[in-house]
Amino acid sequence: MVTRTVRVLRAAVVPAALIGLTVLAGVTLGRVYAGDLLTWLVIGAAAGSVLVSVAARRLPSWLVAPVSVAAMAGWTLWSLRLAAHHAELPGSLLEVTADAARNGIPRLLTAMIPVEPAPDTVLVPVVAAWLAGLAGAEVALRAGRVLLGYLPAAGLYAAALYTVGPNAEPAVGTTVAFVAVAAVGLAAPGNAAPAGGDPAADLAPRVRAAVRLRLAASAALGVALVVGLVALLGPVVAGQVDGRPVDPRRYVEPPQVQSLDENPLIRISGWALHPEQKLLDVSTERADAPPAPPDAASPDGEPGTEPGAGTGGGVRIRLAVLSDYDGVTWRVGATYRNAGRILPAATPPEDSTVGTVRQQITVAELSGRLLPAVATPREVSGARVAYDPASGTLIRPEGLTPGLRYEVTSAEEHPDFNLLGTANVPAGDEVARVLRVADGVPDPMRRLAAQLAEENGAPYARALAIEQFLAEHYRVAADAPSGHAYPNLGFFLFGPRNGGGQEGTSEQFAAAFAVLGRLSGLPTRVVVGFRAGGQGPVLAGDAYAWPEVLFDGLGWVPFDPLPRPNNEPRPVEEDFRPTPEDPPPSEAPAPTVEPSASPEPVAAPDGPPGRGGLSTPVLVSGGSSGLVLLVGALLLTLLTMRRSLTRRRLVEGDPGQRIAGAWREVTDALGLAGRPVGDDLAATEVAGHARQALADARADVTGDDPTAGGATGSGPTNGGATGEGPTVDELAALLNQVGFAPAAATSDQAARAAEVATAYVATLRAARPWWRRLLWSVHPSPLRRARRSPR
Repeated sequence: MVTRTVRVLRAAVVPAALIGLTVLAGVTLGRVYAGDLLTWLVIGAAAGSVLVSVAARRLPSWLVAPVSVAAMAGWTLWSLRLAAHHAELPGSLLEVTADAARNGIPRLLTAMIPVEPAPDTVLVPVVAAWLAGLAGAEVALRAGRVLLGYLPAAGLYAAALYTVGPNAEPAVGTTVAFVAVAAVGLAAPGNAAPAGGDPAADLAPRVRAAVRLRLAASAALGVALVVGLVALLGPVVAGQVDGRPVDPRRYVEPPQVQSLDENPLIRISGWALHPEQKLLDVSTERADAPPAPPDAASPDGEPGTEPGAGTGGGVRIRLAVLSDYDGVTWRVGATYRNAGRILPAATPPEDSTVGTVRQQITVAELSGRLLPAVATPREVSGARVAYDPASGTLIRPEGLTPGLRYEVTSAEEHPDFNLLGTANVPAGDEVARVLRVADGVPDPMRRLAAQLAEENGAPYARALAIEQFLAEHYRVAADAPSGHAYPNLGFFLFGPRNGGGQEGTSEQFAAAFAVLGRLSGLPTRVVVGFRAGGQGPVLAGDAYAWPEVLFDGLGWVPFDPLPRPNNEPRPVEEDFRPTPEDPPPSEAPAPTVEPSASPEPVAAPDGPPGRGGLSTPVLVSGGSSGLVLLVGALLLTLLTMRRSLTRRRLVEGDPGQRIAGAWREVTDALGLAGRPVGDDLAATEVAGHARQALADARADVTGDDPTAGGATGSGPTNGGATGEGPTVDELAALLNQVGFAPAAATSDQAARAAEVATAYVATLRAARPWWRRLLWSVHPSPLRRARRSPR
């Protein structure tokens, strides 16, 4: 009885070793999974595959594989059902299995760490563990090649190490255990060794000696080969101990998004035009209220409350975080990884408290792939998601559909606002992405940032100054066109108020804040989301963008540069006037050397008075000639400067600058004609004023009534090459195009603008009296206006 028990135990050593080796591969892979579900499923697959081979040992070898594969199918289906229930995924078992079979490998290699044990992330490990156990058991138990039977389990263990890569600590303990289990199996092979002891015992002495010699030579050769390989590969392997393993995820393309999801900032203006469109239904639960930052104001204008403050009150729902700006477009720039319900946890800033927010969100008419949630999401159920941990942005790779319902639990960070006044901002390569300023910043924008930075030293004071400057000088316009490239922001900040400048949606406010902040040395980013109540529908009118600034120890702090309700914005010129590139001439008169008074001539003896000096006629003629030369030089200088100004306006610069220069030629001509235009007139109103000024000038010369038919410049006979009617209106249309879409202007349009302006100025000058025409080209007023206006 004891002998039989010992024999059974010895026979069980190799199967147990095979199961142990396969299980250790599952344990190694399970380090990057959430929970221990995968480890238990691999244990079941390893034990099932080896035990089926042991039970079917007396069956023919060709019959074992079909029996084992049938058992594997049953275990795999049960594992997928258990994983789907654990991940709370909808759908039948057939749908879940088909999806897992199609996407098992790519989703496993693109999954966020920790990997959620879902059907598509457990299918490959379970099937691989079963097949490794089946192959190892057949080779080790049926063929008696134990060491060769270890190869499938060793390959599975190496694949697990490669899949984990640098995403977990080195697997030192499991590797030592793997070697120990393999050694135990080799030391006690059980029934794998042929019966009868020495296989050469029944042979003739000479044959037995030859067989033993060959066995000894083979063993010696094997030992020498192993020692040589160790000596050759040992240093190489030892040198890789401290190396960082390769992450196979870098070879697999993560989920991609479309342009609207890469830059949702451009959707703000569209949503603003349809504010009643229902996008979401939200139900929010949270027990703690975030503290209010100092000097903050709520959307209702109540000081001391931040949007999102209060239990059951407003809440900021984040759609996307945009960190990359190239001077044209803000982009998310995210690398999304498929994730399960549990998202990777980030360490909160040390001077912040963290509250928990739970939301149940139902999608109505929101399109795209971006998944709204309160920052920062930690757990999502009801939808398969992909996640970018750098920005905290979520997407649903399949896209949003009406009626989609999901629950999200977020860790809401509340910085200690009392520390903001003395907080610093980080610098260096880690934040270079949110400090980068693309080339091509307009000079007035750079000077405005420098002015705000000079007046405010501390980082928070600089951020607050930018916020207050935007809130006090600009207005919100729901119908403002979309755009946040440098020319758009320049027009928003410095464009004429009566021409569409100095107003915009939250898109321009947030983008301008972020750019001015980076120019001031602040790490900034733009966030797109919704500001709404904690319960009920979220409408398109609730969509808006806000900027955030990164502070040491406090994390990302939001700012609200939108103007407060019922506050009339002040003109930008009251607090900032862009300095011209060329310094203006000094207003102080240049010192002049007055000639000393010549003593009156004294009559020389024996001669007439004044004989010793110049005569009066000579002095008068010399002084008159000098004065004429001085006046001529002055007139020639003015003429040269006027022509140089016209040439710079009409020829130099990009098409948009040349069109604007042509318009300034027209307004200067109106000023010279005594019909100046104010800054409060729109371009179309100035065009009408120009037509009327030309008609009045012609009436003064001919004596006709300017109100008579055809003299107003609005009839068809007054257009064409004269530049009276349609051409001035055409120039006004080109100016409006430059204001709203600077990059759309072409060189042909700029040439046409120069032609129109030249024709109009010549026509208006010709209608002036002859003496005014003489002074037209040397009048200095256009030069003064050019120096006063920003470039």
